[in-house]
Amino acid sequence: MIGSPRLHLRRLDSTNRRARELAEAGAPHGTLVTTTEQTAGRGRQGRTWLAPAGTAVLMSLVVRGHAGAPAPLTAAVAVCEACEATTAARCTIKWPNDVWIEGRKVAGILVEARPDAGWAVIGIGVNVSSTSAQLPPELRGSATSLEQASPPAPGVEAVLAAVLAALARRLSDPREWVLEAWRSRDVLRGEQVRWAHGEGRAGGIDDAGRLLVERPAGIAALDAGEVHLVAENRL
Repeated sequence: MIGSPRLHLRRLDSTNRRARELAEAGAPHGTLVTTTEQTAGRGRQGRTWLAPAGTAVLMSLVVRGHAGAPAPLTAAVAVCEACEATTAARCTIKWPNDVWIEGRKVAGILVEARPDAGWAVIGIGVNVSSTSAQLPPELRGSATSLEQASPPAPGVEAVLAAVLAALARRLSDPREWVLEAWRSRDVLRGEQVRWAHGEGRAGGIDDAGRLLVERPAGIAALDAGEVHLVAENRL
């Protein structure tokens, strides 16, 4: 059962760190860690995940025995569906798992896996009710919240429940269903992108979840790293 047992703490450094500890101690599939305020939340590429206390879904889920589509892609689809189920917003995905509304990031996902031990931790942060004024100045042009995009936003617990319900569905779906849903929301496809080792036109993802980039020298398949839209230099 997704979301049970649940450990909720008013303040926590990182839900992913606590969920990893629980997973290593044998916590069952579906164990959920949530917090009202996170002091050292982590995003991809070593970034910090920032959210004012009480304004965001801050959660990490222990998953065992998942054999479907890659967990980051599955989680991104589920978060999109949850946000759309609770608001009038339309969500897209920037490879591999940033969720956008109208070109700005509303949610991020960090998956940490131990395949040899049979578990993964899916960390999800969704900006629910934060205002532009509550965000650091450097993020106001690239980040948003459900409240900013489609007011009035539902409560954090309502969005959490929608995320868990969507995850429960998508984690049990066949790989091809998840990949199809992910591809239908791919915001990079057809766009010129750059990364640390080159530049080209994004051509979607393959069945392993790698980003395909068309270059004069051939097609590159990226399985990790950071890509940027060239035209608008957005993250």
